[in-house]
Amino acid sequence: MTDAVTYAYAVVRHDAEGIDTALAGVVGVAGKPVHLVPQRPGSDLAAVVSTVPAQDFQESALRRHLEDLDWLETVARAHHTVIEILSAHTTVLPLRLATVYLDEDRVRGALRDDADMFTRALDRLAGHIEWGVKIYVEPRAETAGPADPAADDGLGAGRAYLRARRAQRHSRDEAHRAASQAAERVEEIGDAVAAAHARHRVQQGELASGAGENVVNDAYLVAREKAETFRTEILRAAEGLPGIRVDVTGPWAPYSFAAQPGTEPRAPEAPDKAP
Repeated sequence: MTDAVTYAYAVVRHDAEGIDTALAGVVGVAGKPVHLVPQRPGSDLAAVVSTVPAQDFQESALRRHLEDLDWLETVARAHHTVIEILSAHTTVLPLRLATVYLDEDRVRGALRDDADMFTRALDRLAGHIEWGVKIYVEPRAETAGPADPAADDGLGAGRAYLRARRAQRHSRDEAHRAASQAAERVEEIGDAVAAAHARHRVQQGELASGAGENVVNDAYLVAREKAETFRTEILRAAEGLPGIRVDVTGPWAPYSFAAQPGTEPRAPEAPDKAP
């Protein structure tokens, strides 16, 4: 086994204008310089790659690393930086985080084997960007029971507390109904403006990026010329709906739409697997 393996970030058009200049001086995972690997001389397809330490990307080591949030964040940030630099210059087909190959010959083989799929995907994504849309139910101040039993309108303290809890539940139910209305508005806008829609698992715990309960976490593929129209209309989806917040993130490279419809993303090749 060699000391280094090849980390693949994305597939692009090899002849994209300015791509070599864009990648000059760019470093990726493990601080290694990034470069293009064409499928073959004169080919339309190329992978964007760098070398990484083999010991960090063997199957057993990678499983451990994927449970190390600090390591994972460092790799993800480097991966994302390369993708975003590319997406400013050309259509990008992002590959899954930690996609690794034994060497560049294996990368060329993957480009050759899946050339039709990669070409169709790049054609489908050309001229489009991704927007993230999240809907939150905002936290409401808790209503406590009366501190002074004399101020409970004749109710006992226990009954007053139960009344307050019922009011809280009613408020939450109303907010969730409003969130459903906002989600319907967002989907209507997406149907009218976006080229594709992807649903993601709602964010909870440490993954939640904003205050409140995340109830929708979706992505939309939008033509660049429609991007600002889409964003403006989505941000209006919560108008007149109290207790709801709609966040729009992006624009991003089309991470959520990289796989061809009806296919699964290609699994990473284990770098300690025999040729």
